[in-house]
Amino acid sequence: MGEKVRLTGKEKSELWLEGVVTVVLLLMLNFALFVLLKELVGISQPLQDSIWSVKNVLTFGQDRQHLWSWRSVFIVVMAVVDVIVVYWRLIRRYRQVQMRHVIRELHYIADGHLDHRIQFKVNTDLQKVINSINALVDSTVNSMQEERRIESSKDELITNVSHDIRTPLTSIIGYLGLIEDKQYRSDEELVKYTHTAYLKAKQMKVLVEDLFEYTKVRQTTTPLNAVKFDMLAMLEQLAASFELEGEKRHLRFVVTGRPNPLIMEADTEKLGRVFNNLIANALKYGKGARHIFLNAEAVGSEVVIKVQNDGEQIPNDSLSQLFDRFYRVEGSRNQETGGTGLGLAIAQSIVTLHGGYIYADSTPAMTSFVMHLPRTLGQTLKPDRKIKNE
Repeated sequence: MGEKVRLTGKEKSELWLEGVVTVVLLLMLNFALFVLLKELVGISQPLQDSIWSVKNVLTFGQDRQHLWSWRSVFIVVMAVVDVIVVYWRLIRRYRQVQMRHVIRELHYIADGHLDHRIQFKVNTDLQKVINSINALVDSTVNSMQEERRIESSKDELITNVSHDIRTPLTSIIGYLGLIEDKQYRSDEELVKYTHTAYLKAKQMKVLVEDLFEYTKVRQTTTPLNAVKFDMLAMLEQLAASFELEGEKRHLRFVVTGRPNPLIMEADTEKLGRVFNNLIANALKYGKGARHIFLNAEAVGSEVVIKVQNDGEQIPNDSLSQLFDRFYRVEGSRNQETGGTGLGLAIAQSIVTLHGGYIYADSTPAMTSFVMHLPRTLGQTLKPDRKIKNE
């Protein structure tokens, strides 16, 4: 709650002086007007007759003293006018004092005290100015914090990219250096060095491609090539494309959903990237899993899609960070599993670009990645407050 402006001794003296000077000037003006009006009444008979007519109307009985005379009328009128003028002058000066306090507070904020807010409570339009100033400072502080966050995010991105590129690049240079210096004992060793350098180069290529895709889908202006399609048919195709790799890992794909067909509108190419990332993530990190479940269900104006596996549970403290770029549950910076740490971040950006949201949930029985997408592009869904990782 705001507090009223506290006047200093000097400011109180200013108000008293303003009142005294105003009263003196008004008394002088009243006296001058009184003399002038007296002269006019004495000279103008018609005006005098009019005043006597008013007196007769306001007379209480013939034998009682008249309560009103032109002097009484003049005094009452001028007294009312004087009170109004004095009040107006004092209020005007008081508001000027308030404005000086507000300006002083504004200068204090401008000097770098951005955590300070003007707490004055006034009953004039000045309150709107104060509220606007506070709102502007809040907006400025938020913008500065967002700018710092973006700069920090950029620095983090550069650091992570540099680290992930440097690791395979060091290996490539090392093995090619051995080949260049002919430090190999046989053709088999030469082929081994060449093959290792080739794998590391492919690893760099994947990272660069993922980074390019991530930066592209992060832009809200990225166009979407929207088409109408059957989501269940798309899930069936995805399951078929990963079936061979699933068999190698003794995994079986199960596709369910309703209604069938489930027609919706989206960019199928970008959504395909989302599902590829989620399924590849389940294949790599779903330790002990025997099934990957793909389910899509229409719920009102949205479609809820789940990519689930019955493998090892993801720790609760990792759920909220899964969609952070370069984050890996195993907590290491190595790429033994072949991931760049950008797959889920890309998936989240694509889902957001469609106006939806995605989150993860994991129990000992099931790990789920749940997407909420609008059935028609142009809608924006609000995440449920019950989302665990939010």
